[in-house]
Amino acid sequence: MALPSSHRFDPSVLREYDIRGIVGRTLGEADARAVGLGFGTAVVEKGGRRVAAARDGRLHSPAMQAALIEGLAAAGLEVVDVGLGPTPMLYFAAHTLDVDAGIQVTGSHNPSEYNGFKMVIGGRSFWGDDIRRLGARAEAGDWRRGGVVGGVVARDVREAYVRRLLADYRPGRDLKVVWDAGNGAGGEVMQALTARLPGRHVLLNDRIDGTFPAHHPDPTVAKNLVQLQEAVLREKADLGIAFDGDADRIGVVDGRARILWGDQLMAIYAREILEEKPGSTIIADVKASQALFDEIARLGGKPLMWRTGHSIIKTKMRETAAPLAGEMSGHIFFADRWYGFDDALYAAVRILSIVARSPKDLAGLRDELPEVLNTPELRFPVDEARKFAIVSEVRDRLGRAGARMSDVDGVRVTTDDGWWLLRASNTQDVLVARCEARDEAGLSRLKGALVQELSRSGVQPPSDL
Repeated sequence: MALPSSHRFDPSVLREYDIRGIVGRTLGEADARAVGLGFGTAVVEKGGRRVAAARDGRLHSPAMQAALIEGLAAAGLEVVDVGLGPTPMLYFAAHTLDVDAGIQVTGSHNPSEYNGFKMVIGGRSFWGDDIRRLGARAEAGDWRRGGVVGGVVARDVREAYVRRLLADYRPGRDLKVVWDAGNGAGGEVMQALTARLPGRHVLLNDRIDGTFPAHHPDPTVAKNLVQLQEAVLREKADLGIAFDGDADRIGVVDGRARILWGDQLMAIYAREILEEKPGSTIIADVKASQALFDEIARLGGKPLMWRTGHSIIKTKMRETAAPLAGEMSGHIFFADRWYGFDDALYAAVRILSIVARSPKDLAGLRDELPEVLNTPELRFPVDEARKFAIVSEVRDRLGRAGARMSDVDGVRVTTDDGWWLLRASNTQDVLVARCEARDEAGLSRLKGALVQELSRSGVQPPSDL
């Protein structure tokens, strides 16, 4: 294979913690090959020789993975092709096989026309400056050349992955559970896992289909959980579980079909972990409810608010030795008995274990959590080129006005009523907002303040604000 002399990526695809774009518009096979060359060179420079590669179920993922593998092999690496499966299965392969790095072809929770790459080297996320250097290296053609071209071997890790998931299930009473894979890459693993879990399991959309015919595979959006909610009520199930397109995000509904958002799940997980590891640091992202941070402190833990982003959170977990971290987006990270990466299938095993051994059902556990008034995660489209600038404008105006705020990730403003947040998504051309207050009047005032700031930056506020 003739190596390209250099390559220029569309700047919009080089994200903070992964590479992602629209296939045929901003991302293609030439980009995949360049990612392989750039990432492969970085692996070799760190002394690596083998890399695991996998793909999700999107229609263009086989071709993208083939081009990626060409680049990896051209950089001199031996490639272990893990094949089709969820991103956490690739992370599992990177942790358990004799490899030095891993890379997944996936568009994650994005619509079917998207694709991209998530990467790890030596168990650590490849993100931020690593991705920026990959882009600069491609533009300069600064790739490893010559030497022996690597080979490719196939390795099926699905059975080992499912066995490891099952190993951490702590049995109790049998449960009836509805599962929705959203036709995403986790479907086949979900089939194998539920076939061996106790209880009764009803599967929805478990056939992998990159067109996502049932609904968009993002469980953080309430309308994508309607089919699951209806099935839970129809089946009189104890709970329902949903995954995004590559099964690193989880969505959960209780037996009354109420959605448990990421911060509510974290509060339930944190209770179990802090009973066994008192005083531990528990990390949640800036979008999480203040009630979660207060609950962690009440349970004897050390709450830490941090930036949103799966790579960013994993890095902070390593720094703080936190056994648990999570995001409102449904990325849940267990370093307690697990490997520290975000895995919705593993998070499902852990919530089932908690419910099965609890005298209360999931609805009862949810009702024990502090009651607050808040909006869900509100996402609204803006020009990709403007999204970060809008947040900067808001932050600067509030800073001059002396507002109480955190800029750890976007702008989180605290008032006597509660707090509101505005941040730019690193994965989509959207702004993300959330408000939380003690009462309806306070929530209305917080929404009004947020709407005012958006209007000052020329942004049409979403209708649900």
